[in-house]
Amino acid sequence: MATELQNLSAYNPETVPDASNMHFAVVVSEWNPEITEKLKEGACGTLLRHGVKPENITVVYVPGSFELVYAAKRITGSIRTDAVIGLGCVIRGETPHFDYVCAGVTQGFSALNAEGDIPYIFGLLTTNNLQQAIDRAGGKYGNKGSECAVTAIKMAALACDFK
Repeated sequence: MATELQNLSAYNPETVPDASNMHFAVVVSEWNPEITEKLKEGACGTLLRHGVKPENITVVYVPGSFELVYAAKRITGSIRTDAVIGLGCVIRGETPHFDYVCAGVTQGFSALNAEGDIPYIFGLLTTNNLQQAIDRAGGKYGNKGSECAVTAIKMAALACDFK
């Protein structure tokens, strides 16, 4: 469903499992920090609202969105985490660089999910301009970071159901 038809921050809290004993890693791109910091705030705020203890949220920064995949993979080998949330923002420019970065991160997160034992949540904004990113990072369409946190909680609970 297109974002313009549904607010990214809108969800029924009653459908979110108890997250009080869960651990999460949030990997954040430093590129486009005016956007990615808001995504991080949305994700961490939502995790906290659903009972995750502050000490059970690990935030790691990487230089750009392409590096999200590497950090997401490496962090699972070094700390306990029930899910990893990758947050980044790529805004289309004048070169095909946008296409390569978006495709690489998408394929990387898909591979991590196919091979991994925990869920890896794809929180990469891929927008045509800065305004579209602002609209999805706490603006008129809500906050993709919040949506990713809800997804992470639900998928971590699902993963526990299948252990």
